Amino acid sequence: MEKAIIRESAVYKKLKENILPLSAMACLAPLNLIYVALNNSERGAKSLVISLDNSIPFVKAFIIPYIIWYGFIFLTMLYLCCKDRDIYYKTLTSYALGLIASYITFYFFQTTVPRPELLEGDILTRMVNSIYSADQPYNCFPSIHVLTSFLMVKGIMASNVRNKVNMSLIWITSFMIIISTVFIKQHVVFDVIGGIVYADVIFRVVELYGGRVFSWIKKQFLSLMMKKKLEI
Repeated sequence: MEKAIIRESAVYKKLKENILPLSAMACLAPLNLIYVALNNSERGAKSLVISLDNSIPFVKAFIIPYIIWYGFIFLTMLYLCCKDRDIYYKTLTSYALGLIASYITFYFFQTTVPRPELLEGDILTRMVNSIYSADQPYNCFPSIHVLTSFLMVKGIMASNVRNKVNMSLIWITSFMIIISTVFIKQHVVFDVIGGIVYADVIFRVVELYGGRVFSWIKKQFLSLMMKKKLEI
């Protein structure tokens, strides 16, 4: 009984320690509103379809890894937050900057992807149609699904807690999500390439300069807290 109480206390303490850092993910919510506002063809829309895209078949089963993305991103960020706080913040910062860079691209270089007409009534087809209905066929380059999934790969590869198990899980899941975007015709090959390049460049920049920025912010924060204590 005593051991159970101690175990529960440890879990509660760990949860309490991570609530504030995890709440930082809430800053991503307002950015999603920008996505919705830009998801149209009012500024014109270009097509990046090439012959390779036309040769890639539509495979409805890939809707499964596509929608797994929603939970995968949160769980990976949760894992990094609990296991490697420094990489968590760098990945979160890269995520936010990646969205901003994507939205700027959407505004000045809007693209669209043609979608197949799906008439079957099975559950997988209905799931694809639900995604089609919720997400207009714009805001395609770069693919945010690809960008954010590859950021999870970059995060775990840069982390001190990486091992064969977590690297394999994140690499395989990310790969399945990335290829799913072209198999359900949400994106084309260039969108995938763009997402990977954006993620890689932004994460490298954050790794290079992020430490200095975070140190400066922490220093200012501690200085402010010290002044408030002195005032009291």
